[in-house]
Amino acid sequence: MSAHRTPLADRTASLFLKGYAWLPNRMRRAPDGVVRVRLLGRHAVALRGPEAVRFFYDEANVRRGGVLPEPVRATLFGDGAVHTLDGEGHRVRKAMFLSLLTPPARVADLVELVGDAWDDAVRQWGRQSEVVLFDEAAEVLTAGVCRWTGVPLEVARTGAVARDMVAMVDGFATPGPRHWRARAARRRCEAWLGGLVEDVRAGAVEVPEGSVVDAVARHRDSDGRALDARTAAVELLNVVRPTVAVAWFVAFAAHALHRWPEHRKRLQDDDAAYAAAFVHEVRRFYPFAPFLAGRAANDLDWRGHPIPRGALVVLDVYGQNHDAELWGDPYTFRPERFLQHPVDRDELVPQGGGDPSTGHRCPGEAVTIALLEALSIRLARLRYDVPDQDLAIPLGRIPTRPRDGLRIAGVRLDADGNAG
Repeated sequence: MSAHRTPLADRTASLFLKGYAWLPNRMRRAPDGVVRVRLLGRHAVALRGPEAVRFFYDEANVRRGGVLPEPVRATLFGDGAVHTLDGEGHRVRKAMFLSLLTPPARVADLVELVGDAWDDAVRQWGRQSEVVLFDEAAEVLTAGVCRWTGVPLEVARTGAVARDMVAMVDGFATPGPRHWRARAARRRCEAWLGGLVEDVRAGAVEVPEGSVVDAVARHRDSDGRALDARTAAVELLNVVRPTVAVAWFVAFAAHALHRWPEHRKRLQDDDAAYAAAFVHEVRRFYPFAPFLAGRAANDLDWRGHPIPRGALVVLDVYGQNHDAELWGDPYTFRPERFLQHPVDRDELVPQGGGDPSTGHRCPGEAVTIALLEALSIRLARLRYDVPDQDLAIPLGRIPTRPRDGLRIAGVRLDADGNAG
């Protein structure tokens, strides 16, 4: 191995200041494509590219357990979540998620329920002068996913629950008020869903057999024990919260349709291949996860670069999705690229890379894609105006979104009260 020095200056503050652009900018200045910095007080080595994805998701090289900082665990994922596990514990817990989130029939059921909630909401939008699409999409997704999971939810509480789900995502990567709102939202939701699990186990509340609530309440971990009620609540949230987070992509899809309206026609025509390509391009082009991190399981070597045991190994997600070597014209929104070249799981990594059945790649990625395809088609068919507003998507904010949430006005319905 070549010699290396542990970086002295911590760059965490610079990361918070520059957001998504911070790591790709450093990568561009690194002649060998490897960045060595100090983050959160730890030696960190950042990589990108399909080969780096395979290196990162090999548990012999990189482990995820014990890596997530407490502020991220306390807001986004929750203590004891599947994301914090490795080895057999991770495989057994992950198998539960895969059984719930990947069967096509289950995904189709969720898409249908969310679609019904969307259609109901659109009829309400037609009676209002203006709505914020991001907020409305979050409520639609909350209503649909709670019904699908078996979580009882009164209509009057949908908005409050949606705001808590959004808050947990919105505040994980920032200090200040957004972060404290995220912590408060998680406490409320864990208490609510933990109580639900206890009631289900006690027979005080009935939920559909085979539902997500039923499966999580009955799950046994690799040690043969049931999840405690709080951890069960954490894992229920790890189904509901990421589904509601599709609201970010819905806002991005609307942003793309506003900026490049030529894509509407093929979506309106129900061209399934094009809808899939459009969704992949939305997920590639727009920023969501800036990077992923794990810890080196041993002293490692990456293309002659030593990585000491215990160091952070950082996968540059945003930079890889905008790498000119992979995409040619990465800052051009061009869905056709995914009609010309099939999706490679280790090239397109907005929700991580690797095999979801064996590694840490998001098991809900198929859900995200299916929901976004259905809602993008509905958006393309919906007739509305986009009033003057701030449509900027600031890269210094993690997670980012259009500043005004993508406001739409004058939603038009047909004589039967239907959209489009």
